[in-house]
Amino acid sequence: MTRGTTHQWTWAALLAALALLLGLAPAMAYGQPPDPAPRQAAQTLTWTAGDDITRYASAPATAVAGKATLVFENSAATGNTMGMPHTLTFDTSDPEYNQDVTLHILANPGDAQGGKHTAEVTLTPGRYRYHCTIPGHTAMQGVLVVTDGGGSDSTPPDTSAKLTGEQNADGAYVGSATATLAASDAGSGVSTIEYALDAAAYQPYTTPVLVDTPGTHHLRYRATDKAGNAAPEKTVDFTVVAPPTGDTTPPETSAGLTGAKNSDGDYLNRATVTLTATDAGSGVGKTEYALDGGPYLAYTAPVVVDRTGRHTVAHRATDKAGNTSPARTVSFTIAEGGGVPAPDCAEWDERLTVIIGTVNTGIPNRITRNRCTINELIEDEKDWSSQALFLKHVRGVTDALRTDGVVDDREYEAVNKAARQSGIGTPGQHTGYRDLFDGTQKSFAAWEHVGGGAFSRTADGLMTSSSTVPGMGMLWYPRRTYDNFSLKLQFRDDAPGTGNANSGVFVRFPGVHDHTEEPRPEWVAIKYGHEIQILDRPDGDMYKTGSVYGFDRVGLGGAGVTPKGTWNDYEIRVVDQHYSVYRNGVLLNEFDNTGGQDFSPPRADDPGTDGRRYASGYLGLQVHSETDVISYRNIRIQEL
Repeated sequence: MTRGTTHQWTWAALLAALALLLGLAPAMAYGQPPDPAPRQAAQTLTWTAGDDITRYASAPATAVAGKATLVFENSAATGNTMGMPHTLTFDTSDPEYNQDVTLHILANPGDAQGGKHTAEVTLTPGRYRYHCTIPGHTAMQGVLVVTDGGGSDSTPPDTSAKLTGEQNADGAYVGSATATLAASDAGSGVSTIEYALDAAAYQPYTTPVLVDTPGTHHLRYRATDKAGNAAPEKTVDFTVVAPPTGDTTPPETSAGLTGAKNSDGDYLNRATVTLTATDAGSGVGKTEYALDGGPYLAYTAPVVVDRTGRHTVAHRATDKAGNTSPARTVSFTIAEGGGVPAPDCAEWDERLTVIIGTVNTGIPNRITRNRCTINELIEDEKDWSSQALFLKHVRGVTDALRTDGVVDDREYEAVNKAARQSGIGTPGQHTGYRDLFDGTQKSFAAWEHVGGGAFSRTADGLMTSSSTVPGMGMLWYPRRTYDNFSLKLQFRDDAPGTGNANSGVFVRFPGVHDHTEEPRPEWVAIKYGHEIQILDRPDGDMYKTGSVYGFDRVGLGGAGVTPKGTWNDYEIRVVDQHYSVYRNGVLLNEFDNTGGQDFSPPRADDPGTDGRRYASGYLGLQVHSETDVISYRNIRIQEL
């Protein structure tokens, strides 16, 4: 190519590029073939909030799949005249909604961005649920529907129903009929399938519907895809008749309890439940039991219950003619001191729902056949060298649980999806939790007490404050400081009588001995660290459980209060200067430890947040007085 030709080519390229920028030429690379399909233009989606704590001031309803800029503004310009904080959080815990975008923006008019924040995300077809996580603001929520790049999915799913069962010459089903529903959608995919039997309301379809009540039945069903298109309602009518047998009497069941008891009649260590069923007609077909409101499981051997607390076992039986006995129950209490945790449970986790890492599936954390909860079997606090190993482990656990009937197909998929979303085993997330107190004397001896009051280790492996030694003090862990961390523990309010214990967890405070400003060691944590409050008392101190004492108040209604004497899971996550507090898996509070905040109500020599903005610090547990008796156990930490 000659030099003149080179100049001509260069000018042509520049002119083509300029024309493209001015919109005067097709969008293609100069000297290259056009893209096979144009990419979806970037989109900006904006949410706003103001003084109202029941709804967002404005929010988008629809979007298209692809990259998007999300804007959340909570400022004076959007109607916030009170400095009210709000969050924009995408829900990743409900399998009914997309869970591939993790978004949590905390905004208030006084923050560094003036209340206006942006985030870059990639949206996929389906539905995203968003909400505000500030306690008392949970009515602020909505759903964003995302269609494919062309927004072309306007077709509802196809639905069908199939009835199976033994039929007589008239076409009626003998004994029972099973309705299996199906839905398909070639566009955005099926989101939900619902059904309603006879006069009942619609409910989610998860497993085939068994109908064994004699009579004529009317089944309605429908489905919705991820783009929000609803299929028209379809119906199927059928009749169920009683089996041609004279046996219409259900079996009789009974439960026997065995085990050593204390003077109060409570079982020590464990109780064994033995069920019996008899049927003088066609004979017993199967016997089932359900522990503490869980699903019914096949009864094949006596059931051993060894977890401390009150338990209820429901039992029933079905004979070979299809007659099922009414459920009967037996209740009993396992006294403190026995079988905690169960010998074959790798972890101790009695939170209400199945939570993997930080992903809450919303599925009940049921006790399984081997007496461990689902969370305990998943072992998300273990060291996992790779994500593949962790996912393989979870798949094996859920395979067994589905076979045993502990989880259904929908729950099976939701747990495995949460395992993938948790990121456990990926680089930076393979290190599990380290025990700071595991119930042994050796782990208790690593802690040091300062100030008034006292803690002691009980025979049951608990860390319990004294009911006889007066004064306020602290048990702290002097072995090392922690930077960013997730601290997990369990606490129980053991205050005498009808009172409630006042306690708290201190974090990010400096060394307590020989402090230049505060000679009282226990007050070093009070003045130069943050106390994460524990108090469920309906009156008295305004700072309740979940509060960052003196700075960020949680009222009783937002504290997640449980009955006194109940064990509670407590997690405190501190990343840089952002604090998050969870109780039983539910986020109670978030706090940004920015400078310039004063302690409230005012305390004469308190330094405010300016004196508490350490990048690392120690941990401690408060004893408030001899009447504020509280117990702790299973204290562990993960560095983030």
